Amino acid sequence: MKKTPTAFVAAGGLVGGYAVARFTKQRPLGGVVLAIVGAVAAQQWRQQAGAKTAAALGAAYVAGFAGSHPLAKKIGAWPAVLGMAGSVALASWVAVDRRD
Repeated sequence: MKKTPTAFVAAGGLVGGYAVARFTKQRPLGGVVLAIVGAVAAQQWRQQAGAKTAAALGAAYVAGFAGSHPLAKKIGAWPAVLGMAGSVALASWVAVDRRD
């Protein structure tokens, strides 16, 4: 069985974490989603591309989460989250998924 591309997993974690926090009005619950999906993505990155790539993409994932906050003040929350999720997905595709 083929695995879900890591780009989709990572983007889904960022978008899903924000969506859960926004629609439930429970920021910690969104954080749980963000963390769990991020851990799944990190495991896939490590298995498919090694520890160094996983560390770099993990840092991009965290930076995408953190960077969406100040960006949201300029362009709005959803555009910021989607933009950051797209950036992390692209990095993940370039570093891991395009090999397949």
